[in-house]
Amino acid sequence: MNLNQVLLKPVITEKATIISEQNKYVFKVATRANKDQIKEAIKAIYKVEPVKINVVNVRGKERRLRLGTGFTSSWKKAIVTLKDGDKIELFETK
Repeated sequence: MNLNQVLLKPVITEKATIISEQNKYVFKVATRANKDQIKEAIKAIYKVEPVKINVVNVRGKERRLRLGTGFTSSWKKAIVTLKDGDKIELFETK
């Protein structure tokens, strides 16, 4: 798998913004990616050294569609912990 295909996009939610103050960043990653591939992608793209990577499989939620029910897509997220002093600029705050 190509390193550019491993990290799909950063997850920018209220909870992800709060834990970013603890040097933890949340990314949506490819479902077939493992921790080693995620670590290499973070090193190559953002030029920082991850200390720890936690991976969570997020199950799709049941949603109602007209007469029946369906599910949203399942996806995988990675919580990347960096060393003190390292930083990833995901968006600019004012």
